[in-house]
Amino acid sequence: MAQSKQKRKKENAVQEKPKKTDKKKQVKEKDFVEERIPIRLLEFYRSKIIPDLIKKFNYKNKMQAPKLEKICINVGVGAAVADPKLIDVTVNEIMAITGQRPTVVKAKKSVSNFKLREGMNIGVRVTLRNARMYEFLDRLINVTIPRIRDFRGLSDKSFDGRGNYTIGIKEQIIFPEINVDNVNKISGMDITFVTTAKSDEESFELLRNFGLPFTTKQLN
Repeated sequence: MAQSKQKRKKENAVQEKPKKTDKKKQVKEKDFVEERIPIRLLEFYRSKIIPDLIKKFNYKNKMQAPKLEKICINVGVGAAVADPKLIDVTVNEIMAITGQRPTVVKAKKSVSNFKLREGMNIGVRVTLRNARMYEFLDRLINVTIPRIRDFRGLSDKSFDGRGNYTIGIKEQIIFPEINVDNVNKISGMDITFVTTAKSDEESFELLRNFGLPFTTKQLN
């Protein structure tokens, strides 16, 4: 028998009823808020370092104050010519130190005296910016540098004249992320601090205020 219009409307209304959602899940979704951990050195730079630089160099506004743009880490692995597995070991070490996967550098030229061919893996490099850059700098200043043997301060003669500064690390085991028991070969690295400073004096003051332990600065 054909159903009446009223019965059909009731059946459709029953079918179209929305499913009941769990109120506990809705409350949890509303209460969940992702919290970002503040970057200590970045806040210190904005609150303390910028006013000090403006006062010393008489900048007109805070946008003229130099800032840290990036940190570049380069590791040469010359022994990888004889043992290619050293590249993978170095990549894992740099990744543990920086928290970012580095890129492998290949040789651009062939050198017969060193048994080096073009295209062979010969080094590792990584560029840190923003949060990872400040976190690495924080660990470098407060944890890593104090572990250097017979440390007497960083050289003040490694500025390139354009506001950039480079330091050399002789042993990667000074980083607490490296397990000394698993290290088969000691290797060093170059760490370059790239800033927006227009002179070495401005770059020196910026890095010194961050906490890098320099020896006495001698300006010409």
